[in-house]
Amino acid sequence: MVKELVIVRPDDWHLHLRDEDLLPITVNESAKSFARAIIMPNLVPPITKLVDAKSYKHRIMKALKPNLSFIPLMTLYMTEETDPREVEKGFMNGLISAVKLYPAGATTNSQSGVKNFEKIQPVLEIMAEIGCPLCIHGEVTDSNIDIFDREKVFINTVLEKIRTDNPTLKVIMEHITTKDAVDYVIAGKNNLAATITTHHLAINRNDLLAGGIKPHFYCLPVVKREDHRLALVEAAVSGSPKFFLGTDSAPHLDHDKESSCGCAGCFTATNTLEILAHIFEERSALNKLELFTSINGAEFYEKNINTDKIKLIKKDKPVSFPKKLSTPLGKITIFKPNFETKWQVLA
Repeated sequence: MVKELVIVRPDDWHLHLRDEDLLPITVNESAKSFARAIIMPNLVPPITKLVDAKSYKHRIMKALKPNLSFIPLMTLYMTEETDPREVEKGFMNGLISAVKLYPAGATTNSQSGVKNFEKIQPVLEIMAEIGCPLCIHGEVTDSNIDIFDREKVFINTVLEKIRTDNPTLKVIMEHITTKDAVDYVIAGKNNLAATITTHHLAINRNDLLAGGIKPHFYCLPVVKREDHRLALVEAAVSGSPKFFLGTDSAPHLDHDKESSCGCAGCFTATNTLEILAHIFEERSALNKLELFTSINGAEFYEKNINTDKIKLIKKDKPVSFPKKLSTPLGKITIFKPNFETKWQVLA
């Protein structure tokens, strides 16, 4: 039985940090375990210009504790007015590592996203030419489409056309939730990959809904049936270079989560690696954890593999984590799945 695991320091290829008073909390919580992260740009207002990305990166680094090392990989928020020259300049000089596409209204702070996908074709062409990855929130927003079917419909009606029109474009389907998405990514060429979150690997829609709604399990894309969760787990533990960790850790204050809005997002930065170690061990796949958390994403983004390591140890009894984080604005509940883990990251 494995009691100790040493892996290359992980990266988080999909992370929300928010801004202002929350930054000193969120940045340092992620930096405890992760060397780098793709930073989502859906602030209010969103990060649509290079000057915004540069300023946000400065604020992130200013909030980082001096004893921690962390590299924020910045992104731009795609709109129908995004200037291809702006994207080219930012990617070529290293300020941004990707562009994020939100269908308008798909998730938190996505109102400025894209409605007419034809309008972004000039940007996609430049991105394909220079090798800039496109991160996609893959759901349609048509209210006539059932919320549990929106990922599948997006693949068939939007994503397939984007990829057909731009066959060399590097695409990351973010936070996939269905077997349909897993199968689509596997069938695609090597320039198509996907991130999978901790919470989508850990819970299904019964966990969210059965016995009463659990607001801290509510996220977008919403969690799906158990057969979809199992497909995600099999993709993650497969070792395939097409799948890698993007936590989508998203801080919301408790009074926003536990309200009539029930804001979407799970805060998993604190205990992601411990939860993943449990899930991978259950599948006898601890030897694949490093690929999922530390190798595959870096290789897809054409970044160097981190040189430092982290150690996880397995305790004799379940490990306890803080239930909440305190911020100047209120409490944030830390995600806790319906199982215990005996794994712990050594500080």
